[in-house]
Amino acid sequence: MKQKEYLKYKICVSGAASTGHCSKTALELSKETGREIARHNGVLVTGATIGVPYWAAIGAKEENGIVIGFSPAASEKAHVRTYRLPTDFHDVIVYTGFNYSGRNLILTRSSDAVIIICGRMGTLNEFSIAFEDDKPIGVLTGSGGTADKIKEIVETSYRGPGKIVYNSDPKSLIDELIKLIKKEKEVKIQ
Repeated sequence: MKQKEYLKYKICVSGAASTGHCSKTALELSKETGREIARHNGVLVTGATIGVPYWAAIGAKEENGIVIGFSPAASEKAHVRTYRLPTDFHDVIVYTGFNYSGRNLILTRSSDAVIIICGRMGTLNEFSIAFEDDKPIGVLTGSGGTADKIKEIVETSYRGPGKIVYNSDPKSLIDELIKLIKKEKEVKIQ
């Protein structure tokens, strides 16, 4: 049986909230990645945070896309006041109450694929969850931070190549990632 045509792919953008160490083009690349997810009729999933995920959300909304955020906070009040996170550019924010590490697990597991852009330790955590769960992963190379270290981490971890595509162009990355998602869906449905 084929994937139902009306179901949208949920694609998580994982990346640095604090972007001082990212490439100079990382935020614009994040925005373009969000646009491409929307252009491909996908749903952008984020950690409902600032930085890379926020810029991806802006891009998706510019293309009238759907954006779902998973917050580390237990309520909107805590999301805004305690964590100091935004609520704009999202259609739905789920308040997990699980802090960052618990939120990361729900965020990646609820997605069909994960894209890594720049990043720090939290991004590496989301990457490792997706890798261990054998999810399709896209790495936007040249964006700085964790993203530019993933290939070496994978090669030196002796766990195989995973289901990872690497590309420096958001459109090409999304095209390749969607092919992986479709292949994955066909295998699971059979």
